[in-house]
Amino acid sequence: MLEVRGLETSYGDSQVLFGMDFNIGAGEVATLLGRNGMGKTTTVHTILGILQPHGGRIMFEGPAIQGLPSFRVAQAGVGRVPEGRQIFPNLSVRENLIATARERQRPW
Repeated sequence: MLEVRGLETSYGDSQVLFGMDFNIGAGEVATLLGRNGMGKTTTVHTILGILQPHGGRIMFEGPAIQGLPSFRVAQAGVGRVPEGRQIFPNLSVRENLIATARERQRPW
């Protein structure tokens, strides 16, 4: 479902991601673990199109999505639910997901 190959991302001259590879299949759950400054947020922001990679590929359900603007990545069905932000604090996790769900649009 989500495939990342050789992902490289920098903030200016400071490279943060160096050739990251992973796959997440349909129905799987994955976690990024590491201490502060290890590239977890950078990885997620790069997948979401908030940051642009300077190397590698990000494929979602087949087609490459790297380089797409973040709203196109979201329309394709890739999103983030921030932890601890209490988007709708009176709703369950399931209810939060349903409340913000909408039909996906393919950007390609």
